[in-house]
Amino acid sequence: MPHAVSRLRAARLARSSKPFLARGGFKRERCADCRLLPSHCMCALRPSVQTRSGVCLLMADIEALKPTNTGWLIADLVPDTFAFGWARTEIDPALPALLSDPQWQPYVVFPGEYAAPERVVQKIAPADQQTGKRPLFILLDATWTEARKMFRKSPYLDHLPVLSLQPEQISQYKLRRSHRDDHFCTSEVAALCLNLAGELLAEQLLTAYLAVFTHHYLQARNQLPIAWDDAAHQRLRELSGLGR
Repeated sequence: MPHAVSRLRAARLARSSKPFLARGGFKRERCADCRLLPSHCMCALRPSVQTRSGVCLLMADIEALKPTNTGWLIADLVPDTFAFGWARTEIDPALPALLSDPQWQPYVVFPGEYAAPERVVQKIAPADQQTGKRPLFILLDATWTEARKMFRKSPYLDHLPVLSLQPEQISQYKLRRSHRDDHFCTSEVAALCLNLAGELLAEQLLTAYLAVFTHHYLQARNQLPIAWDDAAHQRLRELSGLGR
């Protein structure tokens, strides 16, 4: 069954007047489920794990179309992943319904310097765990410039706490360029959130899954074979066994 990002991608393609061509990517046939060349498909490696946390992706207009998008990996792994296209003047009615669902405690994941101090938190509130509410991490899946605009111009997020992450490592993401080591890809941000929520196996699986996806993508782009027994694949297989 297609997950939330896959469905959003299909809806966005249906509205397009011409095919989407990714810059710097390969232009050949892709697997519909992992977006890689069939020769480099990684569908058989898709991990499975149950999580208490959920992820809500607010995606910039063409983000779901990009083959390097890592929100797709989150939706592969986290069962309760929701995805919505972002527009300043249009809101999918399912989004405010999700944010007001009493089972969830939403957190907007964004640097605290851009929010009023009283909104900023750096960890999951113990009170939420006591009341049984599940954390819902809202990730702005976009370029940094787009994400700042989305944060400023989404009034339906203004009443929610802002989870400001304090990572100690630098980003390992290799598929898009960034001039700053403290800019993380969406999948890396989700892994940090899962760690804060105490979902350590899910965090480790998502990190390993991203490493394998990166390897497959770069090998396909450079027309090189897959190193099926490298450290990244071995790590993912090891963790996948724990998740079953």
